[in-house]
Amino acid sequence: MRQMAHGGNLAWAAALAGCSPSAIVDFSASISPLGPPSSALVAIESQLVNLRHYPDPDYCELRLALGKFHQLPPEWILPGNGSAELLTLAGKELAELAATAFITPAFGDYYRSLAAYNAKVLEFPLSSVIDQESFVISDLSSILDRGQITKDKGLLLNNPHNPTGKLFSKQAILPYLEKFALVVVDEAFMDFLPPDQQQSIIGEVEKYPNLVILRSLTKFYSLPGLRLGYAIAHPDRLRRWQSWRDPWPVNTLAQAAAVAVIADQDFQKQTWTWLEPTRKQLFEGLAQIPGLQPLPSAANFLLVKSQYSSLELQQQLLKHHRILIRDCLSFPELGDGYFRVAVRLSSENQRLLDAIALVNSP
Repeated sequence: MRQMAHGGNLAWAAALAGCSPSAIVDFSASISPLGPPSSALVAIESQLVNLRHYPDPDYCELRLALGKFHQLPPEWILPGNGSAELLTLAGKELAELAATAFITPAFGDYYRSLAAYNAKVLEFPLSSVIDQESFVISDLSSILDRGQITKDKGLLLNNPHNPTGKLFSKQAILPYLEKFALVVVDEAFMDFLPPDQQQSIIGEVEKYPNLVILRSLTKFYSLPGLRLGYAIAHPDRLRRWQSWRDPWPVNTLAQAAAVAVIADQDFQKQTWTWLEPTRKQLFEGLAQIPGLQPLPSAANFLLVKSQYSSLELQQQLLKHHRILIRDCLSFPELGDGYFRVAVRLSSENQRLLDAIALVNSP
């Protein structure tokens, strides 16, 4: 069975471990272990009777709810079948430009979405700041200004950055809205930060018609099986995107769950309260294991530099402990010397730490 470049391939992991997928503790996909929220499950159950009908093709209720959540008119929001679908539509637009710049190592879907339309790619390595102590990067120019930036190019930026977890400050991003023809900011992990720590650029979207923000509702709310994300951009651009895609990309159950969870303030507060101390516990535990160096992260995952083969570690953890970590072989800049782990419940994190210690022991 083929292993996907993405994390979360439990069928592949279970085949290797010789167990059922449900027996695997999955650290490879950066999904909250606290969900799905009960509000989502109740909303889904309430809509089962409506499965006999087509979904609302205009997502009126969902767009109104998201508009209220972000204090934007609903026409500035377009729900999608996961943010991956919307990234593909962004790739179509970016391919019309002279080139698209993005920071590496980069989320693999960026290459996919741009290659689908034969877009020219300009890679800007993050290596100069990858090992710095702070997880907030305020000097984006030290990365992007190494190459030629012209107004006929696009920028695809991941914030917080995947796979490093680095957070770019809003003030660092703003100048590039004037320097690029189109700026797409993927904020798939931004909601894991409490509101007073977020560096979202959503508040600028009405000022800049060349700005697109992509958001995911599946990671924070633990709903990847529903496939739901949304784009925030000028209504003219979103109408164009809508005309390019198949009808009904967002199903009835996903729409209902999304409306419920963005109003679920209790779950949001629970997640923010859980993440910071639990991530700190996991970071400190990994740092105490000889040969491992975790990087500070603003997201719900940690990138770990390893003196050992991450592929070998992944295999041993699966076969002997039924634990799946994310190797970084799909990131050419990282390779076998890094792995990534999601932050899970404290007891699961301790199970991971104990298992790595056993695997690495002489």
